[in-house]
Amino acid sequence: MDTSALHKLRDYALLMRLDRPIGIYLLLWPTLWALWFAADGMPSLHVLAVFVLGTVLMRSAGCAINDFADREFDPHVARTRQRPVAAGRVAPSEAVRLFVVVSLVAFGLLSSLKNTLALALSVPAALLAALYPFTKRWISLPQAVLGIAFSWGMPMAYAAVRHEIVWAEVLVLMAANLCWVVAYDTYYAMADREDDLKIGVKSSAILFGRHDRRVVACLQALALLLLAGLGVVDGRGLPFFLGLVVAAGFAVRQWVMTRTREPAACFAAFLDNNRFGGSIFAGLALDHAWPRLASLIAAAS
Repeated sequence: MDTSALHKLRDYALLMRLDRPIGIYLLLWPTLWALWFAADGMPSLHVLAVFVLGTVLMRSAGCAINDFADREFDPHVARTRQRPVAAGRVAPSEAVRLFVVVSLVAFGLLSSLKNTLALALSVPAALLAALYPFTKRWISLPQAVLGIAFSWGMPMAYAAVRHEIVWAEVLVLMAANLCWVVAYDTYYAMADREDDLKIGVKSSAILFGRHDRRVVACLQALALLLLAGLGVVDGRGLPFFLGLVVAAGFAVRQWVMTRTREPAACFAAFLDNNRFGGSIFAGLALDHAWPRLASLIAAAS
């Protein structure tokens, strides 16, 4: 393969943010929450593999269409001006084609489950991924659209596991995740607030103003309360609730980290939400695995 082709592949990988997997993690954790709730434990390996790979693909597709949408803004923001489209290394039309191709690959992967309901739900998932980047021009809270997009894997998970959607559970999970997404993406937006004000991009950080950290704290608390309520109704045990407590600890740490609102600290708080979401999943997975682990420990002793 010649050097120019290798450079192009590298730029495509950078366009899909494969070098920065934080977005994959933040999309993956709530999807895993839903899979474990839907399956009452670990789902089949086939379903798990499809959703993990699908998460990687759809996050990659979302980044491609995001950079197409922001091609006129990114060159004016210090943190984004070297992105492939903004820097002119990838044409806007290439970004759109990459979005379409990667989305189709994800659709093909999902079709291996032979689940009509899950396939039908994948269509609005792709539309939401394409819509979100443009909402920064139209509404003051584009993070709410991102929250819906990042929550859409939840009903898909129930459809894949149960062949039906238990809306009483799914809506609680989606509401909790929506609160969390708006919270952590507000930290992200706080890091870019000055640049966004200059170029006219809307964000939750601008909308919330001096109340930004208080709103984030309330949203994280509400997310944890919703998950705790679902855990009580679902009969979850101590490990699950300990996971929520650990997540709350990370939320407090982020509050302290951002007290000066320095952009680097706000971005670090955004990254720290990987631990918030991972703690919740670890507690949920351990809670489901605990009876078997306890039996093994008892047998060994």
